[in-house]
Amino acid sequence: MQRDTRAASNLWADSKRTDAGRRLPQYYLVYFLLVELLGFPHKGGEEKVAWTIPLDYRGTLYTIEHRKMGLGLFIPDPDAHAAEANEIVNRIDKAAKEALPFFEWLANQQVAQSAVNVANHSQVLHQRYMFLRESAQAKFDAAEERQAESRAAAAQMTSLSDWPKLHLLGIRFEPEGDWLALSAVEAFFSWTEHALIHLAILQGRVTTASQVATLAAGDWTGKFKAALDLTDVGAPALFDRILAVRQDLRNHVAHGAFGKQGEALSFHSRAGAVPVLLPQRAGPRHFRFGHGLAFDARRVFDVLDEFEAFMFAGARAPARVFLLEERYSTVLTMAATYAIAMQSNTEMRDFLRHWGDQVDRSANMDW
Repeated sequence: MQRDTRAASNLWADSKRTDAGRRLPQYYLVYFLLVELLGFPHKGGEEKVAWTIPLDYRGTLYTIEHRKMGLGLFIPDPDAHAAEANEIVNRIDKAAKEALPFFEWLANQQVAQSAVNVANHSQVLHQRYMFLRESAQAKFDAAEERQAESRAAAAQMTSLSDWPKLHLLGIRFEPEGDWLALSAVEAFFSWTEHALIHLAILQGRVTTASQVATLAAGDWTGKFKAALDLTDVGAPALFDRILAVRQDLRNHVAHGAFGKQGEALSFHSRAGAVPVLLPQRAGPRHFRFGHGLAFDARRVFDVLDEFEAFMFAGARAPARVFLLEERYSTVLTMAATYAIAMQSNTEMRDFLRHWGDQVDRSANMDW
């Protein structure tokens, strides 16, 4: 700071946000640029302010502050310094772009130390699954009701003239329930792809950012094995059933409903069209869709229910509270804390109350 720098006597009490400051880059880029890279002095947190960087520009003192209402450039008389404020913001914006290699290096350093949070979308993904499942069930129930009406009407028929009435009641295949059920199956695996990683973190089985990245990029089976133990009673048989749903049904439809064994092909013969996948060539598939093969949604849902119960069985029960009742990110550096919270549902709820207070205070910049 220059010796002749002008600082208003009411700088700290009466500083106001400049319009130019609304164009500043993201708060963390400004902080890393000015403090971490260029070594500007700064103040730590105070009430409703996370940090403050005093800035001397052409002999006038400004402050850049990350306040509860957002990052800004402040001075007591912003209108009188609008031109200089624009210059400051333009210089910071240009410098932030030039400093991109530094930001990438810094991010890589933090990830290497696993000082990262892992976003938790488990609750909303599970809600999506349940919405689709309940919508499918509503379609099934309505279809069954119509079929019951048709059967009752058929039992009361007294002449051929009653057949048109029976037709109007709808003895027909209604596919909407199956469509919604298939979407529910897809949503279930989307949720488990996500939740299994968090479950592994909460159990201390995954503790580094590189492990999370590898699991996220890998297949569903890898996530299962990271979070769950195949040596548990009943686990191998359940794994086979849930994998059958994924491979025979979900993957088949998700990848275009053609299949990888010629399921979509029929060869020509004097007997007529013949499916390429003859019975003796078919593998041990449990759940199929298409070509008139039955899709028993209730049977599939039973397997999904069994798997969800297994995910949160025994010592894993507190994880249900974390994943389905709250939306807090998991923090890789908190493995020891999670070990305590995972001892019981009560411990987990106590931890979440404390952690929620911490998160709220941080978001509100309370001091």
